[in-house]
Formats: sequence, structure tokens, C-alpha cells
Amino acid sequence: MLAAIALGSNLGDSQAILEGAMHALDRGESLRVVTVSRWYRTRAITLPHSPPQPDYLNGCALLQTRYSPQELLAELLHVESSFGRHRRQLWDARTLDLDLLFYEQVVLTSTTLTLPHPRMGDRAFVLLPLAEIVPQWVHPLRQKTIAELAIAPADLDQCQPIPLPA
Repeated sequence: MLAAIALGSNLGDSQAILEGAMHALDRGESLRVVTVSRWYRTRAITLPHSPPQPDYLNGCALLQTRYSPQELLAELLHVESSFGRHRRQLWDARTLDLDLLFYEQVVLTSTTLTLPHPRMGDRAFVLLPLAEIVPQWVHPLRQKTIAELAIAPADLDQCQPIPLPA
């Protein structure tokens, strides 16, 4: 099965962390990294009255997996933890954030996982890198391709992701 994930980091050496996470996820038979987008620098958006945060590095990756969606989510959370991720507060700064965006065309809502990711279609820092690697994938609920969704994301004026040179 193919799955798409979003990656983000704004604490520590973000580029090394994101690249390390890709290596940690590339495990051979059960989980393999197929392709990765460029990294994008994105201004952090915080809760009102929160202190400013460093910019994020964001990107997306396509994975080939034998895991179920729930098993893949558990693996993503494990990798986050191994890179020092601590969940304290919504929109808090983080060493590593891994979000499961798509798992083929599966539509799923459970207490621990919603597919496709419920906010991915409104996030420029997800849609722009995702459009690099799977532009023709169709969002199963919005019935638009990722390339179409990436033309004018709702938050583009707020976060303005900047691609880093490859």
C-alpha cells in the first residue's frame, strides 16, 4: 500500500532531524520510503498570546508499506518519540512532527486516526510539497487532485512556504 506523510520540525537541526526520520522510516520490506519532496521553510503559526517560535522545515514523503493505517500511525509516533518529540500543547514547537495524510484512498474516522488528514487540504506547507511527489492523487473527499488543491491553499498568505534548494 502507498501512504503519504507530512514532516515538520522547528527545534534543533531541523534538516538533519527530517532526513534522519526518513532513514528511520526506510526499513525495507514492511516500510520503505519511495520519494521525498524538497524541504520548505515555513513561518510558525502559534496560538494567540503564545511566544514566537522558530520557522519550520516541512516536507512530504511517499511510503510503501505493509502496515495497516493504525500500525503505520504507531510507527510514525514511535519515530517522533525517538527524535525527542514531547506532546505538551497544541501548535507547540517540536523536534519532529509526522502526520499520516493519505493511505491509498482509504477514508477512516476513529478515535486515534482520521484519513485523509482532516486539515491537510487547507495547509500550504503540506499541499505544496505533496504536489511535488503525488500531484495526480485525488483527495477522496474533495474529489480534486493534490495539484488542484495546491494552486491556492487557504493559508498561503499566512505561512508562505519557501522551497529550499535541492
